[in-house]
Amino acid sequence: QVQLVESGGGLVQAGGSLRLSCAASGRTFSSYSMGWFRQGPGKEREFVAGITWSGDTTYYADSVKGRFTISRDNAKNMVYLQMNSLKPEDTAVYYCAVRYYYRRSYSYTGDYAYWGQGTQVTVSS
Repeated sequence: QVQLVESGGGLVQAGGSLRLSCAASGRTFSSYSMGWFRQGPGKEREFVAGITWSGDTTYYADSVKGRFTISRDNAKNMVYLQMNSLKPEDTAVYYCAVRYYYRRSYSYTGDYAYWGQGTQVTVSS
């Protein structure tokens, strides 16, 4: 089992930056691919970014490509999401998750078995 704790959210003006962190417990963390998702007010949870277990391949939603960067440090059991050029539409609760199944794709929530509690990101215009 893996436990995840997100941090780094907050209130930022449009155009600003934030760096989210996800701390994972469990000795097998480095074996798993990871993902970041978000859920805005009144919206369904959506994929933001994903990263392979080794960190050598990353995936992004079109809406954040070129602005967000996912990375990981397996020695520290950490996953990060660097968010630049933030927009009001990026406002959401952001979650990290472990990709435990390989049924479809990184963007499929059903492929993820463990989720953090989320961290709120609010971007003001």
